[in-house]
Amino acid sequence: MNVLVIGSGGREHALVWALGRSSQVTRIFCAPGNPGIAELVECAPIAVSDFEAIAEFAQQKTIDLVIVGPEDPLADGIVDVLQSKGLRVFGPNQAAAEIEASKVFMKHLLRKYDIPTAAYATFTEIGQALDYVRQQPLPIVIKADGLAAGKGVTIAHTLAEAEQTLHDVMVEQKIGASGQQVVIEEFMQGQEMSILAFVDGETVRACAPAQDHKPIFDGDQGPNTGGMGTYSPLPHMSESIVNEAVRTILEPTAKAMVAEGRPFKGLLFAGLMITPDGKPKVIEFNARFGDPETQVVLPRLQTDLLDVLNAVVDGKLEHIQLQWSDQVAVCVIVASEGYPAAYRKGDLIEGLAEASNHALIFHAGTALQHDGALVTNGGRVLGVLGQGESVDEARKQAYEAVRCIRIAGMQYRKDIATKALVPFV
Repeated sequence: MNVLVIGSGGREHALVWALGRSSQVTRIFCAPGNPGIAELVECAPIAVSDFEAIAEFAQQKTIDLVIVGPEDPLADGIVDVLQSKGLRVFGPNQAAAEIEASKVFMKHLLRKYDIPTAAYATFTEIGQALDYVRQQPLPIVIKADGLAAGKGVTIAHTLAEAEQTLHDVMVEQKIGASGQQVVIEEFMQGQEMSILAFVDGETVRACAPAQDHKPIFDGDQGPNTGGMGTYSPLPHMSESIVNEAVRTILEPTAKAMVAEGRPFKGLLFAGLMITPDGKPKVIEFNARFGDPETQVVLPRLQTDLLDVLNAVVDGKLEHIQLQWSDQVAVCVIVASEGYPAAYRKGDLIEGLAEASNHALIFHAGTALQHDGALVTNGGRVLGVLGQGESVDEARKQAYEAVRCIRIAGMQYRKDIATKALVPFV
């Protein structure tokens, strides 16, 4: 099969890498890709928003399967457009992608079908939102309704911070139209768990769980990012918790989407909070492979990824069972100075050849200059993947590689996967 991956980040690099392990793949293309992906496959300089150009390219290259990575084109209906042109596409249509595109829609869905999540209220008026937060216990969580590249969520620890956040989002519109409506919800205590699940209508095949690290600094301090590192599996979380999450959250959500006339076909990502009593609750849903969760989940998948993707597209997922390696995967994100706030682009990246001797490197925000120099081109620059028989071994590999990398002002968390070393539930 000829396969086309849409996107340009670390998630897409991991997808291309995983697809390259399939004996059934003839050629892989990526649009637009990045310098790391270009070392593996042919990249086409087509924007993810240019659906017509993507369709034309897919037809020219006789693409048998298109895999959509990022959330924005899914929310904008890329699957509907490509399917209307006779292309086979892995990903939810626009109606189903609203489970990520609108946090208000998602929360209302969970409430309607009695799926566990945090208590919440929604607002379009700043005055009503301010009145509400002044009556709630702190900390409190404020979420912009729409897509915001991982920056639409604030955990406000003081009333002043909550009020300022609402002003920035709803009045100043600092994240654009995404903040025209907000969800304000209770702060949940516990540890996060990410479950990626292949979904074909009501059939769900959950991947091995991972744990993301959203805040920028060690110890979960500082503002939220798109994710500063992940690991899988989660040895400190019991298998019964994962099973309960699938039974009480993922499967009911898939059935709810069918009942709403929006059957989900693609990768449904559940961001969960595991409360101190071991109960999973929904933080968020994404309508695509998570980034950077994909970077630790796919390297552990022993089932041919192409078989799974085709089964979803063809409505045959019930015939698939996923097999997993026992190896531990730890991914550390190397970010630009200043991220997640304003950051520079164009800083020289050095030491990757040496780093590659220790770990697998996924490019997230990189670019090539005219002279061939590799430079930064995003907030999250690289995902450094260590693999081993234990958490300690995988962490050691990852951090040995990170220490080889040289970027002016680079930042990374030094505590990725340390939660796995302490019993939880």
